[in-house]
Amino acid sequence: MIIRSPRRLARHSEEPVMATKSAVTVRPVTAADEPRWRELYAAYRDFYKLEPSDAVLDRVWGWLLDPAHPTSGLVASVDGVIQGIAHHRFFFSPYVGTKNVFLDDLFTDPASRGQGVGRALIGALTDLAGTEGCDIVQWETADNNHTAQALYDSLASRTTWVTYEAQATRP
Repeated sequence: MIIRSPRRLARHSEEPVMATKSAVTVRPVTAADEPRWRELYAAYRDFYKLEPSDAVLDRVWGWLLDPAHPTSGLVASVDGVIQGIAHHRFFFSPYVGTKNVFLDDLFTDPASRGQGVGRALIGALTDLAGTEGCDIVQWETADNNHTAQALYDSLASRTTWVTYEAQATRP
């Protein structure tokens, strides 16, 4: 069971505990988390068969620590060891006139799967969404990521929307 906290999840707070599931603690990412975050984010990128790139890791890490950047990060620890990460941002939906949370990236160390890490991260984001007056937390996953979908199906409603991507035209 996820314990809900009415306390706002501060962006770069040292204050721990937004959501707890047994020994899972979720909190905002801090500068001290960089080595473990890099391991997990590199593994996430590898899972999705993206080319290894220190430049991408450097850029995203910079975003997470920049209070002016819209992207924020959470880490989930089990017994004091970071086992999962989540990157998120707010977005606005003119379609229904709401502010929402978009979960960009969620990754759990494969060795700790089944311990509630992913569930706790999503729980922390739903708490954040409620505190911020948002309506939903939304995310995407690959159509063949059945392990993640089993978790997601237990926490959220699958939509019927289809996602498209178009390449940017550069001058």
